[in-house]
Amino acid sequence: MTAVPREASRLGQFSWALFDWANQPFFTVVTTFIFAPYFANVMVGDPVQGQAAWAFTQSTSGILIALMSPFLGAMADAGGRRKPYVFVFQLLLFVGCAALWWAYPNRPDLTRPIAWAVVLATVGAEMSIVFNNAQLPNIVRPERMGWLSGFGWGMGYVGGLIALGIVLAAQFSLGPDPNHTLERLVGPASALWLAVFVIPMFLFTPDMAKDRRLPLLDCAKQGGLSLLNTIRKLRHYRNALTYLIAFMLYNDGLAAIIAFGGVYASATFGWPTMTLGIFGIILTVFAIPGAFMGGKLDDLIGSKRTVQLAIAGVILATVGIVGVTADRVLFVVPADPLSPTRGLFGSAQEKVFMAFALLLGFCMGPMQAASRTLIGRLAPAGMSGEFYGLFALSGRATAWMAPTAIGIITVATQSNRLGVACVLFFLMLGFGLLWTVREERAPAPP
Repeated sequence: MTAVPREASRLGQFSWALFDWANQPFFTVVTTFIFAPYFANVMVGDPVQGQAAWAFTQSTSGILIALMSPFLGAMADAGGRRKPYVFVFQLLLFVGCAALWWAYPNRPDLTRPIAWAVVLATVGAEMSIVFNNAQLPNIVRPERMGWLSGFGWGMGYVGGLIALGIVLAAQFSLGPDPNHTLERLVGPASALWLAVFVIPMFLFTPDMAKDRRLPLLDCAKQGGLSLLNTIRKLRHYRNALTYLIAFMLYNDGLAAIIAFGGVYASATFGWPTMTLGIFGIILTVFAIPGAFMGGKLDDLIGSKRTVQLAIAGVILATVGIVGVTADRVLFVVPADPLSPTRGLFGSAQEKVFMAFALLLGFCMGPMQAASRTLIGRLAPAGMSGEFYGLFALSGRATAWMAPTAIGIITVATQSNRLGVACVLFFLMLGFGLLWTVREERAPAPP
């Protein structure tokens, strides 16, 4: 096998980072700020039932990703190439996004097909990220992995910010629209954005071991045997295994608060699409420097410490967010009722909510970027794809649990607030377990 150069060209590295730019609008305008609140509160028409239905999309996609990611990651290691897998799953993302055009308002009868389109798109996005992440240790020197990972996340946030700006400009031009054309259009528009900006990664980022072209069935056989062998030997990788479990927990909490933050704000304050878009832009503006600074901090103090600092900030932010309701802040402090004529974020409740949301935005970039780098630092040499597959598994193994817990608690208590609050359990448990992890590369397999 002929390995690719240890460090790709600057163009190749930039094109790898541009992958985050290409994919981020799906996460920003579809699953977080624009389409998700529209799906829950307008298309379904009932905030409680809508939040539960959205939880179904996230839990189902999480189960599918958890089942597929380690096996396919091992297949990619066996075959030596990642780009074919990236292409297939990016195609699924494209199709799922395009189908969201048919999410008509006040049509709860369409909940199931649209939910499955979201599941298809989410699986496509997350699985393609697995294989793109696995390229990281092969295109940049170890001492620069943190910088490149953080740069990629920062690029992604910039792309999401621009996408949100386009949505707001379109909303301002269109004005009120009973057909909610803009909310339905964000899916197809995200698909078009993806198709344009993912091309440089395929053209300029080197794939691993281009001369190793095993047939697909051989890749599947070798990948399956390799995965089973790795699972049997996980006792030899206890440090990495501990980290994967910690990541599984705290990442589920982060993903849930990101996925349901806009839904919760829309249900609590009655924010329309324009306000949600502005909220998303402000949050993303704070996330961009957080991601870039997190990449530098990662190389300076290490991935583990960077993640620990970021998780602490996310926990504080989540406590503050769920402490805000329509009539109280910080759980117990009364606030004046929301006025229908108030200005943008014009109530005390909204101001407090925004303060904690901005802290969340600043911390989530370093937390995600440094986590991605840390598994690259822990994985044994030559097993990056397999461990990034396990990384995706750990990030998704309980991903169905947090949204499912939100859905169950929301329905049982008829409270959006209590439903979202359960993410604190995942964040704090993962935070505690991370303290036992040592930041060192695992030895070669025995």
